[in-house]
Amino acid sequence: MAYLEIDHVRKDFPAPDGRSAMCVFSGVAFGIERGEFLTMVGHSGCGKSTLLNIVAGLETATEGGVVLDGREISGPGMDRMVVFQNFSLMPWMSVAQNIRLAVRAAYPAWSRREIAGWVQKYVDMVGLSGAEGKRPTALSGGMRQRVGLARAFATEPKVLLLDEPFAQIDALTRGVIQEELVRMWMASRNTVFMVTHDVDEAILLSDRIALMTNGPDARLAEVIEVKIPRPRTRAQIIDDPEYGRLRSHIIHFLVERSRQLQAEAGAVAGRGLSRGRVPTS
Repeated sequence: MAYLEIDHVRKDFPAPDGRSAMCVFSGVAFGIERGEFLTMVGHSGCGKSTLLNIVAGLETATEGGVVLDGREISGPGMDRMVVFQNFSLMPWMSVAQNIRLAVRAAYPAWSRREIAGWVQKYVDMVGLSGAEGKRPTALSGGMRQRVGLARAFATEPKVLLLDEPFAQIDALTRGVIQEELVRMWMASRNTVFMVTHDVDEAILLSDRIALMTNGPDARLAEVIEVKIPRPRTRAQIIDDPEYGRLRSHIIHFLVERSRQLQAEAGAVAGRGLSRGRVPTS
């Protein structure tokens, strides 16, 4: 069993008619090894963020489950930290206070001095030295997401969950923070599960990339390995032949193959129903 095991997870939501359930995805099964960076890519509606929320313990699977370090996840916990795309900072708290809140929860036995030193370490790591006393409203989007990353890394979670963390940041700032994330991850070797629409981002950051078919009733189609050597920067990977091959493969999947797989699954399900059988995933 992998360090983080997603075990044949299915998620249903009530359908608009109020009588039937709509399957978002089903049969999703894969593992993430300790210290690995895995990214999930797929179109809107395939359930990427929903699956991440199930791993976080913020939502419950309809079927299947998630096992982390040998224990089944049954709710939120400090062993999993989430960085959301909408920053999710306490607006009345300063940069240092936002990070301190999480550190105090993770290490309740620490003294004020220990907590202050630890907070400063991560403030410095994300390049926010001098901004410790500023509130989120005084920060740019990129700076706010740096606070979110510092807060998450500072608790040293077993798994770091990134829900399209750079979606609301301009392209130039996004590239800088992505490379900072790579640097922080290589220093900490946290286990990371990230979801994104950005193919280039997935290739830059990931050890492996999981591809989801279109939703509803999405499936995990394949998990591909990123063989580009680390450390990576955007400027370097563009000239790597493996980058071009991976990018072409993923875009082809998103444009054509995911729809084809979904249609094939629907046809199989239809044949099963016509024979009076309920299809299984």
